[in-house]
Amino acid sequence: MQEFYRKALLAFIAIVILDALLAVVLVERSYLAAALLPDGADGVRWRIGFTGDAANGASAIIVDGAARDRLRFDVNLPPGGPASFGSADLLAEDARGQPALADLSKYSTVTFVAKCAPANSLVFVISIFDEHVSNPGYFLTYPPAQTFFSCNEQGVPVSLDLTRLTVPEWWFGTMRLDLSHQDFKADHVARLVFGPTGQSPRGMPAHVEIAKIVLRGRDYRYLGWLAAIVTAGWIAFGIWFFRAHARAMIANVDATLKKDLPLVAYRQLTLEPYRDKEKASVLRFIATNYTNPELDLEGVVAGTGTNRTKVNEVLKSELGMTFTSYLNKLRLTEAARLLTENGATTVAEIAYSVGYANVSYFNKLFKEEYGCTPKAFRTLAAQQDQAAPPVHETTTP
Repeated sequence: MQEFYRKALLAFIAIVILDALLAVVLVERSYLAAALLPDGADGVRWRIGFTGDAANGASAIIVDGAARDRLRFDVNLPPGGPASFGSADLLAEDARGQPALADLSKYSTVTFVAKCAPANSLVFVISIFDEHVSNPGYFLTYPPAQTFFSCNEQGVPVSLDLTRLTVPEWWFGTMRLDLSHQDFKADHVARLVFGPTGQSPRGMPAHVEIAKIVLRGRDYRYLGWLAAIVTAGWIAFGIWFFRAHARAMIANVDATLKKDLPLVAYRQLTLEPYRDKEKASVLRFIATNYTNPELDLEGVVAGTGTNRTKVNEVLKSELGMTFTSYLNKLRLTEAARLLTENGATTVAEIAYSVGYANVSYFNKLFKEEYGCTPKAFRTLAAQQDQAAPPVHETTTP
């Protein structure tokens, strides 16, 4: 059994280590991060562009098209007169440079560093294609889910929750749609928009730089796979453990039976001639009366007429045991035989028949001797390929 427990411990440690390594890998992979510039992600590239109207013959926004890893643009809103609007855009394209729709539904946030000179309040918008209302390429018909952020000359790290974007009321009015239908899914995103707001500086040039634009999210499928793999691994370990434990217990029982049952002490005594009559008397008396729950060392002394020292010398020299150890050995060996051969007899009946008045104490001693309870011993003994040969008590006059 010690060898089995050693193997089980090594297997347990190996599974724990493998689960820890697997958890590190899969948990790490569950965190999604996709940098949009300069290369894009998920097969979608993002081309820098702009949207703007003219004020006094000039566009309100000028985008630096030479920048590849960041979005740079200048805004110059007129101080008065007709409202003027412009925005810097990231337009989704496929590998051939054709307009595409990006699936951003698996991302929950977008992060970037925003620098503005002077300080500014800007809007962030994702234009989502809705097949029910949108005209391809006409962005005014795309639901504009938006939110706002601030920036300054030193640079502000910004993190926007993509799940909390809202579509403005004016868009529903323009499209003549019901305001109650504001749900959207960011799985068909055509562009990302950065632009000025009503609180942006007017009548002066402003410079904006948006860098390190990264989409972030969690792919919980990896955590599901982790849970499934770990659960399957521990179930497999549990099945192996109980089956291997049962096999080890059967082997242990078989070995114990082969060692003890054919060598029942009281049977040996009837076969071995003893020239020392006093020694033979002591061994025969114990072997004949071991089922008596009242039997003790004083009873052996009284029953054989031998002193205590002689009794202890006999047991030590012949069997290498003390009186108590030998008495328990006789009783437990006979109990093992009865458990193996008498399937209808209860454990309590067997305990009483071999000299134990306390069944709990019998169970405790039996488990210490055979490594399992009497009930488990009976079950395991029945499962052996070859049952141990029965041993019957005999005595000689």
